[in-house]
Order: sequence, then C-alpha cells, then structure tokens
Amino acid sequence: MSTLAFTGARALQILDSRGFPTLRVQIRDDAGDHFYASAPSGASTGSHEAVELRDGGTAWSGRGVTKAVRSVTGEINTLLTSREWDSQSTVDNALRELDGTAEKSRLGANALVAVSMAASRAFAAHDRASLHTWIASTVGCSQRLPVPHFNVLNGGQHAANALAFQEFMIAPVGATTLPDAVEWGADIYHALGSILRKKGMATGLGDEGGYAPEISRPEQALDLIVEAIETAGHRTGAGDVAIALDPAANYFFHDGRYLVGEQSFSTTELVTYYEKLLDNYPIRSLEDPLAEDDPNGWPELTAALGSRIQIVGDDLLVTSAARVQAAIASASANAVLIKPNQVGTVSETFDTLRAAAQGGFTAMVSHRSGETMDSFVADLAVGAGCGQLKAGAPARGERVAKYNRLLEIADEDPALSYGLATPMNQGNQHD
Repeated sequence: MSTLAFTGARALQILDSRGFPTLRVQIRDDAGDHFYASAPSGASTGSHEAVELRDGGTAWSGRGVTKAVRSVTGEINTLLTSREWDSQSTVDNALRELDGTAEKSRLGANALVAVSMAASRAFAAHDRASLHTWIASTVGCSQRLPVPHFNVLNGGQHAANALAFQEFMIAPVGATTLPDAVEWGADIYHALGSILRKKGMATGLGDEGGYAPEISRPEQALDLIVEAIETAGHRTGAGDVAIALDPAANYFFHDGRYLVGEQSFSTTELVTYYEKLLDNYPIRSLEDPLAEDDPNGWPELTAALGSRIQIVGDDLLVTSAARVQAAIASASANAVLIKPNQVGTVSETFDTLRAAAQGGFTAMVSHRSGETMDSFVADLAVGAGCGQLKAGAPARGERVAKYNRLLEIADEDPALSYGLATPMNQGNQHD
C-alpha cells in the first residue's frame, strides 16, 4: 500500500465571514506540495458538537484562535511528521488519540477539522484524483451534482429581525443541470430583493447572505418567496422550485414551549402548525423543526410528516454516526445534515454518511454561518452523492465559492448526473 509522508504543518489565524477569527492550515508532503484548509464556525450550534478551541481573554472578544494555531504548529506537526500514513482514517484516528477528549476540546475541533480536510486533499493528490472523486471512492458512493439549497431569507440566529425561523431556502429541483439550478437561484434571489424594495422593506443581509426584512411571521417570509419564484418565471412545487426550511427550533424553545412570533405552541401544536404550512406552501424539507431537548417530539413529528417531506436532524444529530443510528432506531428523523466541523474529522464525517445510507436516511451537506473561501463541502456533496448542498445565498464570496466550485466540477465532468439522490417526496405540488 502506498504511503504519504508529511514534512510540516503550519496554521494562521484568519477572519471568517462574520469577522471573527478562525484558522487556515497548511500541510506539506515530502514531494514539496502544499495543501490547505480553513475551519468554518457555526452560530447556531448543537450542544453535542465537537468543541472549538478559543483563547478567551479580551483580544477578539475572547474568540481568538492562537491556541488552536499552536495546536497545529506544535503537537499536531510533531505527530504528522513522525511517521508515514496509509489512509485518511489513520491520520484522523491519530489526531483523535492525540487530543484525548471525546469532544476534541484539548487541541480544538477547529484545529483538527482543518488539518483533516487538508490531509484529505493531500491523499487525493497522492492518488492523482480530484477531491470529489477521491471522496466517492473512499466513502463508496456514486458521484452526483447536488441540488443547491439557497438560503434567500434569514431569521433566527442569522439575522437581527424578529423572525423566529432561521433559514428559508429555495431548491431548484426541476432544473435539469447544475448551471441551470444556479441561474434559477440567482434569478429568484434578485427577484426577492426587488420585491422587498418595492414593498419598502429592508434589504440588508443576514449572516448567510439572505435578506433579513423586518418581518416576524414565517407565513410572511413564505409568501415573499413564493412571489419571488413566480416573478422569476418559475412554478412553485416539486416539479420546479421547492422551499426548504431550517427553523432551528433550539432557539425558540423555552420552558417546554415553542415561541414563534406572538404564538406559543406545545410540541403537538407545533407539529400541527408545520402540517398547515405544508398544506399551503411547497415545502420539501424541514431542518431542526424541534429542539434537540425534545426527544419525544421528534418521533411524533416524523410519524406525522415524514412520509410527506424530508425531516433533517442538525443540532439533534451533529454529524455523529452514533446519534444518526439512534435516530434511525427511534424514527426521530429521516435525514441528517452533514457538517465536518461538527464532528471534527473527515473520517468521522464519512462514517456518518455511511450510517445514514445504511439506515435509509437521506443526507444534506452544509456550510456554516461563519465561513471562509474554502470549498471543501462542495466536493464533499458531489463525492458523497447525496444530491443536496446548502451553502447560503447565491451572493457573498464565501457562499458563492461553494456554488462556483460546483460549476467547475460540472464543467470538468459533463457526464455527472444532477439532482436529488433519492426519489423521496420533494414537497407538495402547488403547480
């Protein structure tokens, strides 16, 4: 078996898209080639996520990452250069063992995930393969260009408005090619901006590039999006452009109740509310519709709505294979969101993708709200063949870097198929 030798690892504190520090890692192999990766950071996070290492203190409001940088240039550099490596999993297993904590808090999940992503680029180059092709062969998947889920309207933790739900996404499921899907998404995004301006609403942007008008009810956001889809010349529904929601319910769950605008719901009442939204709007996917601390509610919601739409666990599952397996056993969702920095290494991300596939769950690869120009998740979505990627609005450099990478892959390999990976229900027809 061919092995790979590393001769050094460096890291640099850089800024993410919210203006907070993160780190960029560079590793070097014995051929003199350099491989890079940058760690993203989330604002809406689950309690079981791998833990970033931050500096504390007064500099950067305590959010500096010089300790994580030292993790890379110190102990991780020593580890990587101490031996030859025959696979991604051997590198990642060694990183986890070196850290020695379940949540990767000693060296920092931000340090580990950046090194792990850089190492995957090195292994792909060593195998003379593109990153997405190497991912497909490593995970054991067929490659597929994913349907982009563009976050066009923001609320919750991603915006300074009163809208409880965090993300309102459009999914061009009816497009026949990836370039067409990107064009549709951009057209609808710009149509939405024009509609907001005509209505005298603010067109400021949230963390992920979606508009953040001063509205408070999900129905208001959905009505605006439906109008934008139709203004851009498309139909709403499973045959053309569907809607996906990320309510991120952790953040409006208080004392056993869900507070949405001026309404207060029990779990059962919120399930009924979602059902009414499905009846009235072309929704194909709900991400974190309930709080992670509402374990009995998830099977209830999945039983009620799981045959109609995709129910995605994010904060609930945090890209953990074990948590996905538990959710499969309890029928607590039917899909998982995939974010490598939630679990801390690329190999563990692959394990979660395999667990989801084995249990009949779909998967959606995702960026984070605090992003960089790193486009790793675009290659991951193609290589994993999951058919779905969310990377924010079709605007702002750190978001379009992912969509532009998909366009590059589509141009390089015109034979790649495009679309959702399974024939599951893509939402309600509103044609």
